[in-house]
Amino acid sequence: MGRLRKTAEDLLALADVEINGPDPWDIQVQNENFYKRVLNQGSLGLGESYMDGWWDCEELDQFFDRILRAKLEEKVKGDWRLFLSLATARIFNIQSRRRAFQIGERHYDLGSELFRRILDERMVYSCAYWKEARDLDEAQEHKLDLICRKLDLKQSQKILDIGCGWGSFARYAAEKHGASVVGITVSREQVALGRELCRGLPIEIRLQDYRDIDESFDHVVSLGMIEHVGYKNYRAYMKCVHRCLEEDGLFPLHTIGGNESVFAPEPWTNKYIFPNGMLPSIKQIGASIERLFVMEDWHNFSVDYDKTLMAWHQNFTDRYDEIKPRYDERFYRMWRYFLLSSAGAFRARKNQLWQIVLSKHGIRGGYKSIR
Repeated sequence: MGRLRKTAEDLLALADVEINGPDPWDIQVQNENFYKRVLNQGSLGLGESYMDGWWDCEELDQFFDRILRAKLEEKVKGDWRLFLSLATARIFNIQSRRRAFQIGERHYDLGSELFRRILDERMVYSCAYWKEARDLDEAQEHKLDLICRKLDLKQSQKILDIGCGWGSFARYAAEKHGASVVGITVSREQVALGRELCRGLPIEIRLQDYRDIDESFDHVVSLGMIEHVGYKNYRAYMKCVHRCLEEDGLFPLHTIGGNESVFAPEPWTNKYIFPNGMLPSIKQIGASIERLFVMEDWHNFSVDYDKTLMAWHQNFTDRYDEIKPRYDERFYRMWRYFLLSSAGAFRARKNQLWQIVLSKHGIRGGYKSIR
């Protein structure tokens, strides 16, 4: 075990992280089997061993910022299961129509009470826009306003919201701009609560896969949904939007993005948080829209996701006692790990947050970028 610990110490030293060190980003190892597990299993072993209480860290977000900036994940070889996962994703379409509802069942259907306590008042489950915002509620309101301004949304226009969540954008567009909205999601819990929250407004919330939509809309929006589509389906996704969008309509695509093209899910996130999810790259998005759309605007505000995730984590820890009887300690550690490791990934600039505005034929005279 001494040799494995020395290997781990040497790797972590590259990120200025010390085992059992004094700084808040240092890790405190409780189980000596930690070293073998992580060196053999990579990110999956790191996450699972944290969930099992084998190690702790006072400030996980700082720890991940440091190890991701040092690119330590490239230096740790995973076990055979990770290679099998990559091979499976290459051969099979793991985001097929048949598997489309898995993400709803395993993540979004965890219970609306969990998300009510983590998110803002409107329950927006995507990156907030913190420019001139004082708190999470205001930052999410600004994000919804930003999308509407990018659309130049008009009274009575009909919008398709792909991956509508609990109807946050739909409600905002209907209340503030008089739009009518069809929102689709693959989560039964989101449909039930979304319909309740949107009652009395010109909004229809459906349990439906994007591939089954074949209607015409003035605009289409997608806020944090393409991350569940998968690289084998990006082109089909864009064709679906193209089919549904009026000739002069706009399509704002709000998505987390990766600096490199990937072809399989990240192992720990895939197993515990977002099954079958993966982050698109600039190259993959570019290929998917070719001969379908004109890219009018590409807005990166990824540092705002760091702040959003830290606000969600604060809400989660502050309010967890209200829902604690429904979950166990391992679940609590899993969600802390998810929120804080994600914050660290955005802070390290490994993950990006893009809002891309697409049109079918190009805006005559050019599109005015909105910030």
